[in-house]
Amino acid sequence: MSRNITSIIAGAPAGATGARIASTNPARTSEVVADVSLGDASTFVAAAHAARQAQPAWADVPAPVRGRSIAHIGRVVEANAESLARLVTREIGKPYPEALGEVREIVDTCDFFLGEGRRLYGQTVPSEMPDKQLFTFRNPVGVVSVITAGNFPVAVPSWYLIPALLCGNTVVWKPADYSPACGAALFDLIVHGGGLPDGVLNLVLADGETTFAGLEQALDEGLVDKVGFTGSSAVGSRIGELTGRHLQSACLELGGKNPMVVTPSADLDLAVEAALFSGFGTAGQRCTSLGTVIVHESVHDDFIARFDKATRQATVGDPFSDVVYGPMLDEKFAQRFEDYIGWIQPYHSVLGSTATGRITAANPREGFMGDPEAGIFYHPLIVDGVREDDAIFLNETFGPLVGVTTYRDLGEAIRLANLPGYGLSSSIYTNEPAEVFAFRRGISAGMVSINNSTSGAEAHLPFGGNGKSGNGSRQSGVWVLDQFTRWQSMNWDYSGRLQKAQMDVTELTPDESFRLAD
Repeated sequence: MSRNITSIIAGAPAGATGARIASTNPARTSEVVADVSLGDASTFVAAAHAARQAQPAWADVPAPVRGRSIAHIGRVVEANAESLARLVTREIGKPYPEALGEVREIVDTCDFFLGEGRRLYGQTVPSEMPDKQLFTFRNPVGVVSVITAGNFPVAVPSWYLIPALLCGNTVVWKPADYSPACGAALFDLIVHGGGLPDGVLNLVLADGETTFAGLEQALDEGLVDKVGFTGSSAVGSRIGELTGRHLQSACLELGGKNPMVVTPSADLDLAVEAALFSGFGTAGQRCTSLGTVIVHESVHDDFIARFDKATRQATVGDPFSDVVYGPMLDEKFAQRFEDYIGWIQPYHSVLGSTATGRITAANPREGFMGDPEAGIFYHPLIVDGVREDDAIFLNETFGPLVGVTTYRDLGEAIRLANLPGYGLSSSIYTNEPAEVFAFRRGISAGMVSINNSTSGAEAHLPFGGNGKSGNGSRQSGVWVLDQFTRWQSMNWDYSGRLQKAQMDVTELTPDESFRLAD
């Protein structure tokens, strides 16, 4: 059964000012999940006005009380976990166990930030002058605009929404236009679960260009103080440029070309298990998906044989069945993935499946689960023999495709791992401590895994990347608080006279000629 959804501004449905679209199940494209009334640029601006009006009162709610609100959200999400996970699977085709894990990430995030409501600490700082005290405070930035992708339609938004609200900000949230039902469901859970006043969280459903136009207008009118964006590097660059014109630094979590180095001492079975999960889980449509395996030449043949076998045996298909991955998120990603397949060169060896391209009755995948004609399914591809100047090696290939190349020494492996210019996640499989720390020092990625896959995050660790993967901002844990608060310093002089810093300072006179007697 489909539902009708629209933007919500200050607690009320917004008028239909844009197009009407149907959000469909990518595993069964004939199934409509939601009928959606999209907004336009004015919808976004109206939401920003509502958030601006609601922000002072929300900031005045004591931080521990806001923390309790976050705790209630976690409990309500937990009580609705299975329903929300089923919706995630229906709308974006993520296998149901993965969808349950994604919902768990929201609960974990709420559990963590409950306590931060009592720990938005400042400091009391000693002054260089008597009868004077110095203090620091965390203040909310104001109105936060959050724009998120749909590959993690509920977990990743929570990484922004929960800490932003905890810190006393109000929010305009625009979820991906291919996961609007998930966005509307999470919005309802947060607003009702947290007992949020009208205007504290506002939902805008719109396409990308409309959103950008609305954001630009809202920034020009001084309605937005911070932007958080998860999506492609290309769009992130545009948003970074736009916010920079207003002397703001956006919180950007962008794409990745995440490397996994396999050394001679690696446990190859463990490395293959990780490559399968991180390369093909969510059909390779994670920002942390494995991009290239960089395997030592001495173990290449053994590794590739095991990886090929494991991938051929992996079950693909209906995401409500026991599968490694399901469909592409949306038809637009399928069309883009066709371009990536076109980057395969004659000198590459293509492994991992019975064919390449879209899985159909005429182009079958052995062991496919379900009806391939019903949805948007693609063969997993292992592309061996990629070269460092290949498009496949240098660019994010959002879909079930993993490149493989070789190296001779660890220095070369690190160079290859950094070469594409992304810097989100990375992994090395080794049993040599020296290699672990050499890799950690040399890799440009914001996240490093040792004998673990490139995919995976925990709510209390910083998440984010460098280079084409982001501007160094971090989500999750205490580190994200710096994105949604601004430090304020205060000095209080109760001496009854004007004391001037660096001038009216008592000096002690040392005797630098003093020496001990022999």
